[in-house]
Amino acid sequence: MWAVTASPGTERTAPPVAATDLPRLQRRTSAVLIAAQMLGGLGVPISIALAPVLATDVSGTEAMSGFASTASVIGTALLSLPLAALMTARGRRPGLVLAYAIGAAGAALVVLAATIGNFPLLLVGMAAFGAASSANLQARFAAADLAAPDRRARAISVVVWASTIGAVLGPNLSAPAGHSFAGTSIPETAGPFVWAGAVFVLTGTLIGVLLRPDPLLTARALAGPGEQTRAGRSLRAGFTAVRESPRARLALLTVAVSHTTMVSIMVMTPVDLGHHGADLELVGLVISGHIAGMFAFSPVMGWLADRIGRLSVIGLAAGLLSVAALLAGTAGPSHAQSALGLFLLGLGWSAGMVSGSALLTDSVPQAARAAVQGLSDLTMNAAAGLGGAAAGLVMARAGYGWLNAIGASLLLPMAALALFTARRHPAPAKADAGAKADAGAKADAGAKADAGA
Repeated sequence: MWAVTASPGTERTAPPVAATDLPRLQRRTSAVLIAAQMLGGLGVPISIALAPVLATDVSGTEAMSGFASTASVIGTALLSLPLAALMTARGRRPGLVLAYAIGAAGAALVVLAATIGNFPLLLVGMAAFGAASSANLQARFAAADLAAPDRRARAISVVVWASTIGAVLGPNLSAPAGHSFAGTSIPETAGPFVWAGAVFVLTGTLIGVLLRPDPLLTARALAGPGEQTRAGRSLRAGFTAVRESPRARLALLTVAVSHTTMVSIMVMTPVDLGHHGADLELVGLVISGHIAGMFAFSPVMGWLADRIGRLSVIGLAAGLLSVAALLAGTAGPSHAQSALGLFLLGLGWSAGMVSGSALLTDSVPQAARAAVQGLSDLTMNAAAGLGGAAAGLVMARAGYGWLNAIGASLLLPMAALALFTARRHPAPAKADAGAKADAGAKADAGAKADAGA
């Protein structure tokens, strides 16, 4: 366990943040994170689209094609905790900058591995490349650091929405990125990783220069002394915070189950469509519709989570994902039904991700939030990695319909826990009311923010 803690001397301070400056600072922070998400979100899919092809070329066999993407997912999961430890100790900016730097180094290793034909090195590079995905995930929490409680879900959802740019454009840029290195010693299938590495360097630079003052350290400075000392700033404190909060446990389960259900069904959908005569163009359209459901409507989910409550939107996520599994699993040769099912699958994922992330942030002390959020990303990616691997086995032995049925069954404990939590552990009055006034009062108290280099 990375039990990194922050001592008072590690946090540089700036002049107090005035109450009138806080909304402007939040808008500026969101703008920087949105720009970074658009860039960073472009770097991952531009490369992942060709990762299986690259793995086949380097290993010499299609049997190894899935290992490159798997290594990236594992890297994302494993790097979540040490990056969270760094953010817990030093703030968002150092953690995000380091994550993009590791991602860029991973891209360079992938290019080197492809050039010399070294498959183990390729897997190491892909694992490091996953750090960029971890940074993209953590950006949604950074957007919530300075948001008023009643606007926290919307702040998260806007950053999630910014991922739409990369998710849609990235795969379509893979071929031109590869062709740009035609005639050089770099294989065309590795070309996208050169561009991805450059994108990560640019994104890290953007974060390092413009994400000032650090939103997490500013939020801590705005918190009262009681909030500062209620939990130690370590990953151990993060585990303790989740264990002690029923609502945090529900949030963690929601994010993990929503992501696992979505990934497990989505990865096998192209195979099922192919079994029913769909060509590559139709498969691409169905997946594009799914991606639109995931990202394009996230601001709507954020608005709903702030207006009608986190638990209500978690219930909506369970309903949407269940209907999606029913439609996709029974579609058979009906490609239109498959497309609708995949669109709703993305929409349900968006509802679960946004509401779960907001609820998690609401439910733990300020000092423990970064650690808990890193734990959330670890759990989410590890569960989805297992789900994606198991999906192929279920598909081969029982079929796509049973895969969807199993995916839907994962939602039952999530829905049951949401109902139980709503009855036995209602939201605190302060969280329900939200309060810019509260944040302003804390700002007027003269809290100090980080302005480090």
